[in-house]
Amino acid sequence: MKYLFLIATSFCITFTFAQSNNFKIFGSIKSIDENSPLESATVHVERVQDSSVISYTITNKEGEFQLEDKTNDKSVNLYISYVGYKTYYKKVELNKETIDLGVIEMEVSNALDEVVIKSAAPITIKKDTLEFNVKSFKTKKDATVEDLLKQLPGVEVDDEGKIKVNGKEVNKILVNGKPFFGDDPTITTKNLTKDIIEKIQVVDTKTKSEAFTGETVDGENKTINLTIKEENNKGVFGRVAAGGGTDERYEMAGMLNYFDNDQRISVLAGGNNINSPGFSFGEIRKMFGGGSSMSMSSNGSFTIDGRSFGGGEGIVKSQNIGANYADELSETTDISADYFYSGSSSENKRATQRENILPDSRYFTNSLSSTYNDNDNHSANMGFDIEVDSTFLINIDPSFRYSKSKTTFDNFEESLNDERILTNESNTNSLVENDAKNFRNNLNVTKRFGDKGAFVRVSLTNEINARNSDDFLTSQTNVYGEDVNNPNNPDYVLIDQVIRDQYTDGEGGVSNFRSDIRYRLPIIKKEFFINFDYDYSRDKSTDRKSTFDKDANGEYSIFNDDLSTDFEYLNESMTPGVSLSYRKEKWSARAGFDYIFRTLENVDLLRPQLSIKRRFEATELWSSFNYRFNPKASLWTGYRLNNTPPQLEQLQPFANVSDPLNTIVGNPNLEPSNNHRISMGFNAFDWQKRTGFYSYVSATFIENQVVSKTTIDENFVRETTYANVDGNYRVNGNLDYSKDVKVDSLRTIKFGVGAFANLNKSINFNNDVMYASKVRSISPSASLTFTWKDILEIRPRYRITFTTNKYDIDDFEDRKFSYHDLNIKTALFLPKNFEWRNDIQYNYNPNIGPGFQSSAWFWNSTLAYSVLKNNGTVTLKVYDLLNQNTNARRTATQNYIQDSQSTVLEQYFMLSFSWKFNSLGKKGETGGNDVFFFD
Repeated sequence: MKYLFLIATSFCITFTFAQSNNFKIFGSIKSIDENSPLESATVHVERVQDSSVISYTITNKEGEFQLEDKTNDKSVNLYISYVGYKTYYKKVELNKETIDLGVIEMEVSNALDEVVIKSAAPITIKKDTLEFNVKSFKTKKDATVEDLLKQLPGVEVDDEGKIKVNGKEVNKILVNGKPFFGDDPTITTKNLTKDIIEKIQVVDTKTKSEAFTGETVDGENKTINLTIKEENNKGVFGRVAAGGGTDERYEMAGMLNYFDNDQRISVLAGGNNINSPGFSFGEIRKMFGGGSSMSMSSNGSFTIDGRSFGGGEGIVKSQNIGANYADELSETTDISADYFYSGSSSENKRATQRENILPDSRYFTNSLSSTYNDNDNHSANMGFDIEVDSTFLINIDPSFRYSKSKTTFDNFEESLNDERILTNESNTNSLVENDAKNFRNNLNVTKRFGDKGAFVRVSLTNEINARNSDDFLTSQTNVYGEDVNNPNNPDYVLIDQVIRDQYTDGEGGVSNFRSDIRYRLPIIKKEFFINFDYDYSRDKSTDRKSTFDKDANGEYSIFNDDLSTDFEYLNESMTPGVSLSYRKEKWSARAGFDYIFRTLENVDLLRPQLSIKRRFEATELWSSFNYRFNPKASLWTGYRLNNTPPQLEQLQPFANVSDPLNTIVGNPNLEPSNNHRISMGFNAFDWQKRTGFYSYVSATFIENQVVSKTTIDENFVRETTYANVDGNYRVNGNLDYSKDVKVDSLRTIKFGVGAFANLNKSINFNNDVMYASKVRSISPSASLTFTWKDILEIRPRYRITFTTNKYDIDDFEDRKFSYHDLNIKTALFLPKNFEWRNDIQYNYNPNIGPGFQSSAWFWNSTLAYSVLKNNGTVTLKVYDLLNQNTNARRTATQNYIQDSQSTVLEQYFMLSFSWKFNSLGKKGETGGNDVFFFD
C-alpha cells in the first residue's frame, strides 16, 4: 500500500514542475450609454483551436478585471459579456507577459443586431442567480450531471452525492424548472448525462409561493435548475445495466426517459443484494451503491462498515421501481407526478459487550441478537401549479404512502456485577407485522396586490394516517440475588422470574390539520415590509395496544391490563406573529416575533385517573441579516428562540413495563424547553484566483432541556423517568480554504485545508446522581487533487481528530481520544477506453482497548472498458480487495464502554455491463465532440 501512495505522490511532484507561459490581462469596463463602471461582468479567454475556456473572472464594483493564468498557446480569444449589453470580442496575442487593455466600453444590446458572437460566458451573474454555461466546462464524453458539477468553480460534491455551492447545501434539483423524481437530487445528478444540459442555474431555495411573491429567504439552502438544450428536449434516452459476482452477488438497473418539450416521462427500476438503493448507473464512482466507508466516531469508537443502506448493518436485498411525469397542461397549469415502489429483505446478527459505569460501582452486560426484516413501500406524489393570472397562484400537492413490514427478532441479554456474577438475564423472541397508510395534501393560495410587493397567502395542510400491527412475543426474564436462606452461599439464586407468551393487536391513527395566513404590507416599495401571520395547528392521534396472554388451551384470550394501552393525544396551538423585512441590493434583514398558545392533552381510556392536560404559553423570536460585499463574498448572521414542549410520552405518568428490565414512567410536571441559537457565516469564492474560503459558527443554549433520569437497583433493573435541567449548550464551527492551481492547459492541482471544532456541555443523571460533562473536539484536515487531462486523477485526503471528555464528579474518569483517517482515490484513463479507479481508506485509532483491532485498510477497485462507440461499458468491480471488512466497534461514553460487532457485506468480485441509448437532438445525434478534459 505504501508503494501506491509513493507512486501517487511522485506523479504529483513530477508534473507540478512542468513549464508553460504565464500571462496577465487586465483592464476596466464601463457602459457607453451611462459612462459608468459595470460590476459583475464576465470576462473569459478561450483557446483559439478548440474554444475551450482557459480562464475567467468577473469585474469588481469599479468595473476592473484581471486575468492571470498559464498556457502554451500563442494567442487567445477574449470575450466580455454583461446582461443587456453586446458581447465584446478581441483576439489577444500573448507576445508579452502583461497586457493592458485599458478602458473597454460596452454597447447596449439591440434585438435587431445582425452581428452575433456565438461564444457564451462560462459564468453569468443575474441578480440572485448564478449561471454556468455547460459548454465551457469539458468532461469525459459520457459524463453525468454529477461529473459536470464537480468541475464547476465553488461547487463541491461529496462521496454520497451531497452538493454544496459556495459552502451552501443544495437541497433541490429541478429540470427545466420542474421536479425530477421527487426530492432525491442524486437520482437526477447520477442518471442524467451532461450532454443534454445547456445551462446550470443556482438560486436560493424557495417554495413556489415564495418565488411567486419574490420574498427574500435566508439563503442557507440552494436550488440547482438544469436547463436542457432546446434541440435535446425531444426524444428518448436512458441506460440499462446488470452484473453478477461471487457469493451470488448481483445488481441490475434500468432507466428510460421520454422528453417532448414540456412533457417528460421517466421510468426506472433496479434490484441488488449488495446494500444499494439501486438507482445509480455510475459504474465507476457509485460502484457499490454509494460506496463503502470506514469511520471512527469522536467519542472514541472505531468502525469499519459497508454501505450504510438499511441501517448501516447487515445484508440488504432490495428491489425498486419508479415513474415520473411532468407536463404543462395549459399556459396556466403545470402538473408533476411520481410513483415509487421499494422492497427490501435484510438480515443482521449483532453481539455487544458493555461495561456500565455507575457513580459507586460498575457492572457488565452482554447481548446477542438476530433480526430479519421484510419491507414493502409504495409512495405517490402529485403537484398542480395553477397560475390563474399574473397575480394569482394556486399550488396543490397531494401525496400517498403505503407500507407493510414483517420483522423477526431474537435477543439474549445478561448482566453481571463487578465480580462477574450473573444478576439478571432475558431471552426475547418476537414476530411483528405492520402496515400503514398515509394521505397528505398541501394547498397554497397566493394573491399579489399592486406593484409594491403586497400579497396575502393562505396555506392549508391536512394529513391522515392509519396503522395496524400484530405482535407475537415470547420472553423469559430471570433476576438473581443473594440466597437469604443461606448467607454463606457465594452464588446468586433466582429471586424473580417473568415469563411471557403474548399477542398484541395494535392500531392507531393520526389526523393533523395546519393553516397559515400571511399578509405582507409594503412600507417602502419592494424594500421594506411588515408581515402579519397567524398559524393554527391541531394534531390528534390515537394509539391502542391490546395485549393478550396465552390461556391453558393455547389461545390468546387473557387480557393483560398492565401491558395494554389506549391513548388519545391532542397537540393544539395558535400562534399570532408579526415580522419586519428590509432588503437592499447588497443587504437584507428580517426580524420576527411569535406568541404561542399551546394545549397538550393525553386521555388514557384504560386508566382515566392518569389522563393529563397541560397548557403552555411562550414567546418565539427570530432575526437574520445578510450582506453581500460583492459577487464573490457574503456574510450572514441570525438568532432564533424556539420553545419546545415535552413530548406527550414524556409527560404521561403511565408506567411502561413492556421491558421487565427497564420500566419507563413519564413526568407530568415537565416544563417546555427554550432554545437560543446564534449563528454566523462568511463565504468567499474568487473565480479568478480559484480560491474559496468558508466559515461557520453556531451556539445553542438550552433552558429546561428534558433528559432521561434512570435509577438502577442492586440487581441492575432500571427505572427511567424524565427531568428538566439547565445549563446545556452546544458550540460548533468550521473553517475551510481551497485553491485551484493550473499548472498548464493539461494539469491542475486543487488543495484544501480546514478544521471543524465543537464544544458541548450536557447535564445528565447517572443512577440518580446529577453530573455535567464537557466534550471538546477539533478535526483539522487536508486534501489534494491532482488532475492530468486524459491520463490521471489522484485525490488524497487526511484528517485527525482530537477529543477530550471531562466530568465534574470524581467517579467518572476524564478521557482523551484521537484517531486518524486517510483516504486515497485514484483514477487512471490509459490505455484508450480504459478507466481504472481505486478508493482506499485507512483508519487508525490508538485508543482501542487490548485485543481490539486499532487499524484497518479498506480498498475498493473498479476497472471499466468502453465498447460500442462508448455507448457500452464492461466493468469489473472488487469490493473489499484486502478482505478486511468488519464493523467491530468500540464506543466510550460517560456511562459505558461498549464493544460490538454485526453482520457486514464481505469481499466479492463482480462483472457487469451497461448500455446507454439516446435519440435526443437532430436525427438522434447528441452532437458535441467532448473529450477527456478536467479543469
